[in-house]
Amino acid sequence: MKRTFLFVLFFIFIAWAVTSCEALSNCESCKWVTTDSSTGDITEGPDETEYCGADLIAIKTKSTTNGTQKTVYKCH
Repeated sequence: MKRTFLFVLFFIFIAWAVTSCEALSNCESCKWVTTDSSTGDITEGPDETEYCGADLIAIKTKSTTNGTQKTVYKCH
């Protein structure tokens, strides 16, 4: 009985260790990027933030335009 229990516990541990957390939870790191269409200047935000699931979808579709400057979130 102990042997079976340990085998099952070992199998669960191996299955947990092998699966990638990213594959299970669709997360990406994103930062804002501003492009000026008149000068071609590109400015990136200082920090990357990790977004997952619905938040990731929302941030990928978010963009703002201020005159000739367009800001979008780039994710990888």
